[in-house]
Amino acid sequence: MMDATKTVATNDQPVPTSGENAGETVAGRRCGLVAIVGKPNVGKSTLLNALVGQKISITSRKAQTTRHRITGIRTVGQTQFVFVDTPGFQTRHGNALNRSLNKTVVGAVGDVDLILFVVEAGSFTLGDAKVLSLLKGGTPTLLIANKLDNIHRRAEIAPWLKSMQERHAFTEFVPMSAKNAKDIERLFGICEKYLPEQPWWHTEDELTDRSEKFLASEIIREKLFRLTGDELPYTSTVVIDKFEEEPGKTASRMVRIAATLIVERDGHKAMVIGEKGERLKRIGTEARQELEKLMDAKVFLELWVKVRSGWADDEARVRSFGYE
Repeated sequence: MMDATKTVATNDQPVPTSGENAGETVAGRRCGLVAIVGKPNVGKSTLLNALVGQKISITSRKAQTTRHRITGIRTVGQTQFVFVDTPGFQTRHGNALNRSLNKTVVGAVGDVDLILFVVEAGSFTLGDAKVLSLLKGGTPTLLIANKLDNIHRRAEIAPWLKSMQERHAFTEFVPMSAKNAKDIERLFGICEKYLPEQPWWHTEDELTDRSEKFLASEIIREKLFRLTGDELPYTSTVVIDKFEEEPGKTASRMVRIAATLIVERDGHKAMVIGEKGERLKRIGTEARQELEKLMDAKVFLELWVKVRSGWADDEARVRSFGYE
């Protein structure tokens, strides 16, 4: 399927890690790693995107949408925040894919300056408890009570906060909504004091350490999940077969991308393609339009669908598809 219509582009492309702002020793500057952890589908990726100020991590209603350690960078005043979004810790299935995802979560919390433990305000489930059990003492941990806008009476949250403090020695409680700009601004001020005084690691306008090729696979996978709903198993994935850049005739640059959508069964393949190829075409169109804005380029996108039964149980294939 090919679709290459032009869309309006913006200039939000990440820049290389170099230049006059990166690595300079300037009095008062702070920089550090902040891990965002929580159970699947609790709002971690939405929070990361709000903190960075641009979409870096994909989101959907399907659990386990985030599968990699995604780094988002935001410089506010004298402080550079390096946020690490992680997969939701998975306990339901013990296949090779989930072992890889859980390993990513454990690795992310092992060497950071601050942990944001994200839960839904007023709720604490077995999934939350499993993630909380990974957090050892010694690293400052903020309890991020997300989706506060779903609580009708704020006073009802007090008993829940007390019970959470009994579960873990949280450094601070931060009731908030990731969709509220004032809450995000307040969170920066809270996090800042936990980061060490040291030179910035990245330039001031850098947003992520992930490549455009990686972001392309993630955005295509997001559209795949969003447009198939709950019918498609979360083990479906996307592999980039070709990512080539060339000078554009009508734009400053042109990127040609070929990607394969990997599914478990023939029935899933038919579902993704849709009647007369309409669903696959829509996946490609929406992904291409978003990529053109993200990369400030004209994008030519070609998609294929292949069946690879049992790939999520095969450790070698899980690694070959880009998982740790």
